[in-house]
Amino acid sequence: MPVPTQPDRAPRIFMAITPKELGVLYSEAALERLRRVGEVVLPPESGDARVHLPEGLADDYDVLITSWSTAPFDPSALSGSRLKYAAHTAGTVRGLFPKHVLEQGLRLAQGGSAAMATAVAELALTFTLVLLRDVHSMDRRLQATRDWKAGGSGVLTHGIREQTIGVLSLSRVGREYVSMVRGLGVRTVLAHDPFATADDAAALGVQLVGLAELCERSDVLAIHAPVTDETRGMLDAAMLARLRDGATVLNTARSAVIDMESLTAELVAGRLRAGLDVFDSEPLVEESPLYGLDNVLITPHVAGGTVEARRAQGDGVVEEITSFLTGAPLRYEVTPEIYDRLS
Repeated sequence: MPVPTQPDRAPRIFMAITPKELGVLYSEAALERLRRVGEVVLPPESGDARVHLPEGLADDYDVLITSWSTAPFDPSALSGSRLKYAAHTAGTVRGLFPKHVLEQGLRLAQGGSAAMATAVAELALTFTLVLLRDVHSMDRRLQATRDWKAGGSGVLTHGIREQTIGVLSLSRVGREYVSMVRGLGVRTVLAHDPFATADDAAALGVQLVGLAELCERSDVLAIHAPVTDETRGMLDAAMLARLRDGATVLNTARSAVIDMESLTAELVAGRLRAGLDVFDSEPLVEESPLYGLDNVLITPHVAGGTVEARRAQGDGVVEEITSFLTGAPLRYEVTPEIYDRLS
């Protein structure tokens, strides 16, 4: 059913997003579509890095839109006579919305995460191809020496089709990554995900295995798992030791899934290779031993950050709010049942 409103007024939508971030996430066309379903209220320009919720928000507005630039708030600010729905344009909702607000009746969408899935999977695929073909090492040596042979002329690398690709979690990103590597002709894709069914695996063309088997058989292990009580530190020293010599570890998800101290030791020793976008300490500290390793690619937590993904985040939130206000089915709703599995 559509959200109940007074006969003489349109739903009011408060966008708790700074003007700078608003321009990145929402096109003028997207904002115009949003204005067709409600009265859109933007925060006053203040020059602050974050937007604070106005007093009386829950009694004055029907819908709240949040993002990275939304300042943390007391969850009690969401309790009122009017506010029924919130849509988060960024990734995880946990930093702003504790689980109990859902159990008290607020409905919530994680619109940004779905839109970023393709971009995150693309970076994981980029890591995969660059590391298999040793592109980064050849470029570094050739740029440094300007010597054709020293740069790697004649060195044989690896193709992707013959690799056994392991995927930790068939999340939205995990599924996108599977689709991409399968599209490139990879024949053997393994996955570990306690929530995936046999039908999920068959549809994706993957084989479900236990975590130990995933580590033992994977040439490339791509991590796409959220951080939960069950996943935190699940790739510990013992699991990493099960990876074959020369295996590649990719992490564009959350650093806490891996014992980073043990992974770093493996990388410094040269036994494994890695493509890493997330770290225990961000920014990555200057004294990190990961700097300068030929067997490691690092990026500064940018996996979801493409121009196209950001605009898709805004478009997805507009579509989801429109569905909520018109009584159509929701695609990205966060419920109490799945809250703990999201990251």
